[in-house]
Amino acid sequence: MDHTKPYSEEYLQDILKSVKTIAMVGASPNKTRFSYGVLRVLHETGYDMIPVNPRPGLEEIRGIKVYPSLESIDRPVDMVDVFRRPEDLMEITKEAIAIGAKVLWGQIGVVDHEAAKLAEEAGMKVVMDRCPKIELFRPFWKPKLHLGI
Repeated sequence: MDHTKPYSEEYLQDILKSVKTIAMVGASPNKTRFSYGVLRVLHETGYDMIPVNPRPGLEEIRGIKVYPSLESIDRPVDMVDVFRRPEDLMEITKEAIAIGAKVLWGQIGVVDHEAAKLAEEAGMKVVMDRCPKIELFRPFWKPKLHLGI
């Protein structure tokens, strides 16, 4: 798949309708961080969220158990949502493949085409440079560009 071109609405909606369990790598307990807001909204929408953050002493975010790594998660993961630097995506991709995740989702600004290729070769669907929270609600707020001012 060419990740430099826009994803179809059907592709994104199919992913968001099919996944149930989402591991968020880079989840933060800081309520002012974007990852916290995305975790909150996805959790409140009904997804089984699994925060992943190796920070010592961090045991939960919003009452949800935090895991130090993808490998330490004790149940199947459908999607890995990545809130890390683009240069971290390759290693996270390898870990996502190892745990059998079906989708690799790089947040806004998280792009690595080699990592995407590796994930796709392993049978995963890939989205990069997008936010699932935004895509989840996009059908409800499409702009009406044909309207005059």
